[in-house]
Amino acid sequence: MPVIHRTPMRQSATFNQLTGANLYFKMENLQRTGSFKLRGALNKVMSLTDEEAARGIIAASAGNHAQGVALSAAKRGVKAKIYMPEKTPLAKVNATQSYGAEAVLIGESYQEAYEAAMRDQEENDRAFVHAFDDFDVMAGQGTLALEMMQQAPDLGTIVVPVGGGGLISGIAALIKSIYPGVRVVGVQSSGAAATFNRFTGKGSARLSRVNSIADGIAVKETGMITYPIIQHFVDDMVTVTDAEIALAMVMMLEREKAFVEGAGAAALAAVLCGKLALKGKKAGIIISGGNADVAKFPYYKSLAKPIENLRKIG
Repeated sequence: MPVIHRTPMRQSATFNQLTGANLYFKMENLQRTGSFKLRGALNKVMSLTDEEAARGIIAASAGNHAQGVALSAAKRGVKAKIYMPEKTPLAKVNATQSYGAEAVLIGESYQEAYEAAMRDQEENDRAFVHAFDDFDVMAGQGTLALEMMQQAPDLGTIVVPVGGGGLISGIAALIKSIYPGVRVVGVQSSGAAATFNRFTGKGSARLSRVNSIADGIAVKETGMITYPIIQHFVDDMVTVTDAEIALAMVMMLEREKAFVEGAGAAALAAVLCGKLALKGKKAGIIISGGNADVAKFPYYKSLAKPIENLRKIG
């Protein structure tokens, strides 16, 4: 039985009318473990040699990669130890542990968790499964784009949430190799915009701190491997605020009955709030995950940008 689900592409008359675009949502919140991250983690874990796997796996994650690694390790029959930021939503921590992995909470962001994981890896010589800066991981994430083009062959644009860049680099490399006319646009949180800053030349590519409700894309610096691919293949990069992300989360729940996390709503937020010129065009929107903390949803609703402030896409 396949480990990875072929997730659906959905359309919404409500969002098409609001934006004036023809939108297709790639619902990776319905993927096993609740996000796209399983694709890359599984590809990496299954590519390890028996000797590497036997030593055990180390990873660092803001939450979704942790679940992907944990399930992949369970499928391979090996042990996994995963470092996660202290503020990781409890749902992600519990899910990671439920797959049999050891979860270690440390630091304020992914960067601190990553540094702790690297120290452990060096001391204990375990295989490291990076959340984004790895060719096998990127290749696994790229399978998402292949599915999208099979499900909606005439997409003109794909809009992708961006943290460390594993998803967008995998997607962009595949799309530009097979469908060069399709535009690939990245979306970052304005509170964690290292890749956007580097891509546009407008700020620091290494941030001292990050602050965003989109914890899954709250990364302090660009990937060493991912960024050159982004620079070469990605067409544009924009940012969205927490209020805009919260609006997209609330609207997905209210209008589509889909529970989406902050990172998963970022691409939709960019479209809803007029950051991209998509009116009259056909676009794929990646809903990358659904592992939000249910208890925090009243806060997200209070934060949401009022719907009357929505701008038509132009």
